[in-house]
Amino acid sequence: MGKNLIQQARGKGGPRYRAPSFKYKGKIGYISPLDKNINGKVIDLIHCRGHSSPLAHIKYEDEKENIIPAPEGIKVGDNIENGNNVEIKIGNTLPLKNIPEGTLIYNIEGNPGDGGKFVRAGGVFARVITKIEDGVTILLPSKKEKKFRPDCRATIGTIAGSGRTEKPFLKAGTMYYAMKARNRLWPKTSGTSMNAVDHPFGGSSSTHKGRPTQAPRNAPPGRKVGKIAPTRTGRKKR
Repeated sequence: MGKNLIQQARGKGGPRYRAPSFKYKGKIGYISPLDKNINGKVIDLIHCRGHSSPLAHIKYEDEKENIIPAPEGIKVGDNIENGNNVEIKIGNTLPLKNIPEGTLIYNIEGNPGDGGKFVRAGGVFARVITKIEDGVTILLPSKKEKKFRPDCRATIGTIAGSGRTEKPFLKAGTMYYAMKARNRLWPKTSGTSMNAVDHPFGGSSSTHKGRPTQAPRNAPPGRKVGKIAPTRTGRKKR
């Protein structure tokens, strides 16, 4: 009898693949949209197992508190601002329409008020490319350009934690505990290395699958593996 594929088991939502979010320090994001500028102070820098960068705990003058990814160069006791017309300074948050072209930013909102969805990993940044009346074009870390609404907010600077990729893991045990901290699936086994009962690509002739890796668009669950209706295949030539 066949077994569920790993992606099917993950979709079930069982504890084996569920992230231990109850151990995270908190949800990062911005305070509710403001019509006026408000000052805040960094009261703590936090290490969280669920994030690849340190987090900055901010307390504002109206006693509201929130957590944002810490930018490079910030320290406990620094003052930051959140509003529509604040200084272009590391750690300050303001709408994209008020950020000059060429500025480095991170934690960009996909829709105004969602708290930030883009550019949140440690050591990354995006750059404001062009601004027009109905949108702001941003160069993402992937080198792709994306257009955002002018009222979406972002934070000035580069996320801290850029050196995390410079230290090698050296051995599998270190990688195991790093992945276990967020309940990531590791190690990753290719479908061709599995048995035929475990994956459509598996079997004794695993080196020569005998079937295309591009799944049909109308394939049923369990067969829809590999390249799922890709727009293009093969290496991208630059």
